[in-house]
Amino acid sequence: MHRRAFLAGLAALSAPPRSNEPARAAGYQGIWYFNQPTGDKYRYKYSGGFATYPQQHAPIAIYAPEVRKTFFCFGGVQGGRQELLHCVSYYDHRRHSVPRPVILLNKQTEDAHDNPVLSIDAEGHLWVFSNSHGQSRPSFIHRSRRPWSVDGFERILETNFSYGQPWHLSGRGFLFLHTRYRSATGMGTETGRALYQMTSADGRTWSGLRELAFALRGHYQISWPLGGKVGTAFNVHPPPLGLNQRTNLYYMETADGGATWRTASGAPAALPVRRPDHETLVRDFRREGLLVYLKDLQFDPHGRPAIVHLTCRGFEPGPESGPRHLMLARWTGQQWRFSPICTVDHNYDHGSLSIEEEGRLWRFLGPTGAGPQPWAAGGEIEEWVSRDSGQTWSKSRELTRGSRFNHTYLRRPLHAQPEFCALWADGNPLEPSPSSLYFPNRSGDVFRLPFIMRREEEEPERVRL
Repeated sequence: MHRRAFLAGLAALSAPPRSNEPARAAGYQGIWYFNQPTGDKYRYKYSGGFATYPQQHAPIAIYAPEVRKTFFCFGGVQGGRQELLHCVSYYDHRRHSVPRPVILLNKQTEDAHDNPVLSIDAEGHLWVFSNSHGQSRPSFIHRSRRPWSVDGFERILETNFSYGQPWHLSGRGFLFLHTRYRSATGMGTETGRALYQMTSADGRTWSGLRELAFALRGHYQISWPLGGKVGTAFNVHPPPLGLNQRTNLYYMETADGGATWRTASGAPAALPVRRPDHETLVRDFRREGLLVYLKDLQFDPHGRPAIVHLTCRGFEPGPESGPRHLMLARWTGQQWRFSPICTVDHNYDHGSLSIEEEGRLWRFLGPTGAGPQPWAAGGEIEEWVSRDSGQTWSKSRELTRGSRFNHTYLRRPLHAQPEFCALWADGNPLEPSPSSLYFPNRSGDVFRLPFIMRREEEEPERVRL
C-alpha cells in the first residue's frame, strides 16, 4: 500500500480530545525526514526515521524516580500528513505500559531539526523546549500544568533558538545551552552557528544571551550534566566549504551554572571562543585532514569527560568518504587519550555511551551493524563494551537483526534505568516510509512502542530477533 494512503487510514483512529484535555495521537508514529539530495544511488546526505534526531538535542527522555516513569518527547506525524508534531509521553515502569502520546503542537514544518527537547524542574513540572532550524520559524517553551503529568501544558515563551539543551540544576534553575543562527543582516556580520547560554531560576524570567563560541563559521555542540556540573563538547565549521565541513574537538565545563567555564584540566576558559586554536581545543583534527561528527558525552566515576565522536574524510555518503571510525576521547586527569570503538558506514550513525558498575563497564549502543539499507543513515543496533575504561572495545551482542528498515539515532535518557535505557526510531532512508519507535532494556530485549493504539494505555510489543 502506498505510504500516504496507508497513513491516511490512521486518521480515524485519532479521537478528538475531551473538554480541557490535550489532543492525543493515534500511536507512536515518527517523522520521516531527508536532507540534501545527492543525485546518486545514496539518494540523500542523510535521511530516515528521525523522531529522535538530532544528537544536538538533549535530553529527549528523563527518568523520574518520584513516579517511576521515563518521560520523553519525539517528533511525530499523524493521519498521513508530513507535518512535524511535538509529542510528549512516558513509559510507566510499574505497569510496563505507555499512554497515547500528547500532541503538544504542530510545528508546521516537516523539518526534523525542529524536534523538541525535555527538562523537569525540582517540583516535577515538565518543560518542553520546541526548537527551530534557523531563524525562519519561532521556537517555544511550554510547562506542564501539573507535576509529573503530560495532561496539560501552558506556553511560557515564544522566541527563537536551535539545538536546545536545557539542564535543570539543583538549587540553580535552568542552564539553557543552544545555538543561534547568524546572518550578515541579523546577529553579527558573519553567517554561521553561534553557541549561547541563557539562565533562569524559574523558567519564566530569563537572563540575556551570553555568547559561548563563534569561531570561523560556528559550531555544533553536545552536552551532559553530572550533579551540579555541565560539560559541553563542540567542533568547528571551517571555511571555505562551510557548514558541510566540521572538524576539531573542543571541551569545557561549568560547575556554577554557567557563570564560569573551565577546560578539562581545570584551567579557566576565556570566552567567547573566537579562535580555532582556543585553549578548549582537545585535538586539531583539521590539521589531520579529518572531519568530526559529535556523538555523545558522558562522565566516568571520577567526573572526567568521555566524548564519542566519528572521524571521516568527507561529508558525502558512500565508501569514498571512509573509513569512518567511531572514536572515544577520554580525559585521564592529566591528558586526553583516544581509542577506536568500531567502524560504521555512514556519518550520521548515532548512538549513546553509558558508564556503569562504578566504571568497570563502559557500554556503547548504536546502529553500528550493516542494516537493510547500507551506506545510509542508521543500521542494526549493536552493543559494544569495554572493561578497561574505554581503551579497548568488543562487540557483545546484536539487539536487532533482519530488520525491514534502518534504525537511527539511539538516545540515552537522563538518569536512564535498566528497564528503559535508550530510545530510537526506524525508517527507510532511501524513500519515505512509516517510522516506529523502540526502546531496549539493559538485558538487550527490544520493545516497539505501539504504532496504532486501540486503548488509552497499552504495553509495548517485544521485538523477536
